[in-house]
Amino acid sequence: MTVPCLLEAWSAHEAELLRYLRHRLRQPAEAEDVLHDLFLKAMRQRERFCAVNNPRAWLFEVARNIVIDNGRREDFSQPLPDNLVALDEAGGELAPVDQLSACLPRVLSELATEDREALECCDIDGMTQKAFAELKGLSLPAAKSRVRRARQRLRAQLLCACQVQLDEDGKVCCFVPRPPLG
Repeated sequence: MTVPCLLEAWSAHEAELLRYLRHRLRQPAEAEDVLHDLFLKAMRQRERFCAVNNPRAWLFEVARNIVIDNGRREDFSQPLPDNLVALDEAGGELAPVDQLSACLPRVLSELATEDREALECCDIDGMTQKAFAELKGLSLPAAKSRVRRARQRLRAQLLCACQVQLDEDGKVCCFVPRPPLG
């Protein structure tokens, strides 16, 4: 059932919304898909939509949020070649914090299984925390807490096991490398 105030606002702003979306998105078909999603979101509001003070502002705000959410879902990362040599910005040796990644496999293996899974899924494999929550049968807040606590324990373990020392700015200045378990 459509609400008359929604239909009125939609007909007044649909063309403007489509122009806005086409400007923000790469593909015209993608803009039309987002426009359709926006209409569905407005429809789900039913009579609450009529209580909105500025329907145009509401529609554009929701459109902007959909565009941002879709942009976050895109995967822009590409795998790096195995033979790539990592240098710092000056072309020299890696900074100590970057060298610290050599300790990571061993320290990860020393963490509890629950922490290791959370870090591997979300931080290493790039899984969203929402997808992790669904995979583990957790609520999203519980999954976020689990990942946050796992990161804290990883940091503590790195500081202790690799004897990480921080400079006066709180940056890694040196550490004792730990070879992977072999």
